[in-house]
Amino acid sequence: MAFIKHIILLTLLIMVGLFVCGQEQEIKRKQKTGEPVYDSISDRVLLRREMAGGLLLHSRGWGIHFRKGKNLSYFRSLNWELDAVSMKSPKQIKTLNPYFNNAKSYVYGKLNHVYVVRAGIGIKRLLNRKPYWGGIELRLIYFGGFSMAFAKPVYLYVLNYTPDNDDYSIDIERYNPKFHGLDNIYGRAPFLHGIENSSLHPGIYGKLGLNFEFGNYNSSIKAVELGAILDYYPIPVAVMALNPERSFFLTFYLGFSFGKRYD
Repeated sequence: MAFIKHIILLTLLIMVGLFVCGQEQEIKRKQKTGEPVYDSISDRVLLRREMAGGLLLHSRGWGIHFRKGKNLSYFRSLNWELDAVSMKSPKQIKTLNPYFNNAKSYVYGKLNHVYVVRAGIGIKRLLNRKPYWGGIELRLIYFGGFSMAFAKPVYLYVLNYTPDNDDYSIDIERYNPKFHGLDNIYGRAPFLHGIENSSLHPGIYGKLGLNFEFGNYNSSIKAVELGAILDYYPIPVAVMALNPERSFFLTFYLGFSFGKRYD
């Protein structure tokens, strides 16, 4: 599973890099051919629409985000956003069965793999405009909307010994803290095993943050965002067996966005 995550992250970074390079190459081409470039900071041209996406790192995991907006004025824009992130427990630690050389790592005590999808609407409000030569533009952002948590049960390879303990079998079982311990867990099972037993937890979320945009052209978005997100689920979500189910998840995030503005 960790290998798949790394592949996805690398692919996203490559796609973002190609997108940004393409934007910059287009601007450079216009400059070389003498075509007009009307989106420079000094022109103060208001482009009506914008679209951006990127990576989202937060205190309980990571994910991706996408945002599309419409400028209501030079100082305010209305935005729609979509986030997809993992939601881990800060207490989870990977471990191995020390008695088997080829055992697979697993997180002891983890009941569910939890992933969250958010869809919401919000406002980006300009606090500090870029100087005419470029620099950093500061915006206050606040969003709210629908949040859905997907809880996929953890399945493990479990050692089941014969009555006389002279032999054993390795079976896939859903993790149960009453019967599975450090002495009989062989390792993690394939991630997709038991996905049909996943549960859905609908809820709501609120987001508040500061968006720092930098660059020399209004048409090219490059931004870093810092803030906090609060998710609430009426049906509590369980991540770890030894911790109580939670309805509230407060996370702090760091986002990297790349995109464009257009009419």
